Amino acid sequence: MGELEGIDPSVPPSGEGCAECDRDGGWWVHLRRCAQCGHIGCCDTSPEQHATKHAADTGHPVVRSFEPGEIWFWNYATEIAFEGPDLAPPQHHPIDQTVPGPAPRVPADWQAHIH
Repeated sequence: MGELEGIDPSVPPSGEGCAECDRDGGWWVHLRRCAQCGHIGCCDTSPEQHATKHAADTGHPVVRSFEPGEIWFWNYATEIAFEGPDLAPPQHHPIDQTVPGPAPRVPADWQAHIH
């Protein structure tokens, strides 16, 4: 599978936070953006690991970090990190968004809940 398969640079992100965590009142450590459909999911360190679940459920193989200052891509199918094209803005969650976040939903013992 080529690196550009599974990437649509024209699709904007689905929101500013993990779609499922926002829907369900959860929280995340870091965010990942599906490079094919723009779905924002939480990373594998996060309690629910929604980005990986999205990739498995949809067959969309490539994510990009949705963290400020990070532009790397990851291909779940090949397990290879790579640099790819610019994606539709925004490139990351809001700078003032806490990590982990969002702050009001992060438990005081959050470190006991991460992978």
